[in-house]
Amino acid sequence: MKKLSITVLLFAFSTIAFAQSFSFGPKAGVNVSNYSGGNINSDAKVGYHLGGLLNFGFGEIFSIQPEVLFSTQGAKVENAGSKKDFKINYLNIPVMLKFRIANGFYIEGGPQAGFRLTESIPDQTINNFAKGLDLSAGAGLGYQSDAGIGVGLRYMAGLSKVGDFSGRDISPDFKNSVIQASVFWVIPIIKK
Repeated sequence: MKKLSITVLLFAFSTIAFAQSFSFGPKAGVNVSNYSGGNINSDAKVGYHLGGLLNFGFGEIFSIQPEVLFSTQGAKVENAGSKKDFKINYLNIPVMLKFRIANGFYIEGGPQAGFRLTESIPDQTINNFAKGLDLSAGAGLGYQSDAGIGVGLRYMAGLSKVGDFSGRDISPDFKNSVIQASVFWVIPIIKK
């Protein structure tokens, strides 16, 4: 853990040193989440995400954008003949590589680490429904005005299993699947 922390700090400092621009700002939006894979029968659940972002620009086209987002996710899962809300709150840290296409439009992609904060599961026979760490990969597109106000649409596909349910009739292979629609404001601090 100590080596990982040192590596992350070195990466952050080298990114700041080579960045030609630096900005930060708030971000918020809507999540439409569900579970994919496995034998779980579920429907989409609407939630939200809220947090902030940093943006390190390298020239006019390329930037790296780490974010920290509180995110409500989960699904409406069939349980005892009815659909019930399975809600998990995560602290998500995506790191997106952004490419400006033209006229303020961009595409993005990158990894995300999610850390489970709390969960609300109606099935009282399951302790710790979700694992503590959730890994995802994301891709998206959006628009950012010259004033820094923008909108984005992103899909996050789970890479790791939501939970581990050995000995139960639930297949443990289901993963998070989240569509996010966001608004954000990027405030420039350094422009070289």
